[in-house]
Amino acid sequence: MDRVRVLVGTKKGAFILSSDGARKDWQIDGPHFGGWEIYHITGSAADPDRLYAAQGTGWFGQLLQRSDDGGKSWNPVDNEFTFEGEAGTHLDFDDTPCPWEFKRVWHLEPSPSDPDTVFAGVEDAALFRTTDGGRSWHELAGLRNHPSSEGWHPGAGGLCLHTIILDQGDPNRLIVAISVAGAFRSLDGGKSWEPINRGLHSDYIPEPEAEVGHCVHRLAMNPSRPDVLFMQSHRNIMRSDNGGDSWTNVSGNLPSDFGFPIGVHAHEPETIYVVPMKGDSEHYPDEGHLRVYRSRTGGNEWEPLSSGLPQKNCYVNVLRDAMAVDVLDDCGIYFGTSGGAVYVSPDGGDHWTAIVENLPPVMSVEVQTLS
Repeated sequence: MDRVRVLVGTKKGAFILSSDGARKDWQIDGPHFGGWEIYHITGSAADPDRLYAAQGTGWFGQLLQRSDDGGKSWNPVDNEFTFEGEAGTHLDFDDTPCPWEFKRVWHLEPSPSDPDTVFAGVEDAALFRTTDGGRSWHELAGLRNHPSSEGWHPGAGGLCLHTIILDQGDPNRLIVAISVAGAFRSLDGGKSWEPINRGLHSDYIPEPEAEVGHCVHRLAMNPSRPDVLFMQSHRNIMRSDNGGDSWTNVSGNLPSDFGFPIGVHAHEPETIYVVPMKGDSEHYPDEGHLRVYRSRTGGNEWEPLSSGLPQKNCYVNVLRDAMAVDVLDDCGIYFGTSGGAVYVSPDGGDHWTAIVENLPPVMSVEVQTLS
């Protein structure tokens, strides 16, 4: 029987949650790296025993860890991230030029075919790659040296590259998202980049429909349809049917278009999930009702999913990397909250149960499906 392994990064360590395909009884392992912030922990699709974790603290800086046995043991890998090419500057919060600085790794994206190849999105916004399992990292400097980069601003969480999408059918096609700059696409393996923000509208920037400067919170794609992209932006749910060339608003009847994560069903590419928050100041569900919203039509028409979720006095947040899906026949949906709960729906969102509660605030959730 298939099994699932849920990898959870929190403010105070990483946790590994394991179950069989029924996803009812769970084993909880952790914390790994107790006391450390784990911005992201993820696994390789090419080798299920290979895990990577981005570990950091304000005192000791950034470390990267690797496991070759499914998390039983860990070893640090090279943590030298050096910006390449011209130094340059970006804009700080007050619009003054600010030198680029490496602060932390936000997201790790393993290659779907090679466990030794991993992409890392960092703050300040840059993209790195290793092809030797983390022994060395090299910047794909064409992104940070894009002509628009001197006008990129940090968002409330920093100037972070938080989303990396790899096209399984075309290894030269990469898509990333940066807060606050927007979405960018490369068709040559990361050598050159183009903004893909046409159709975005942001009232909080001087030119609301500018080429760059948009606060994109998360991108998602079903691998079977690489040209169909979904976006949770700062104030809208957006959809592109042409690989990012243009976007349309599909927020529809959502109670709020503000949120952080967005996910796509593994077998139904028109079924997407978001977790609306009341607004960009509150960062909690409206009226204390925790609800996931599902669209079976690729947007515009949304239904609330609340069975098994707290519907009273719940004021948690769900961060951009804290939602994931498995690839079992009955697709499971997972998300973690700032209140330390991790929920699973083994039936595509109809019913939810808490796998675990009272963890430290959850920063990321990833799922491996194991045969």
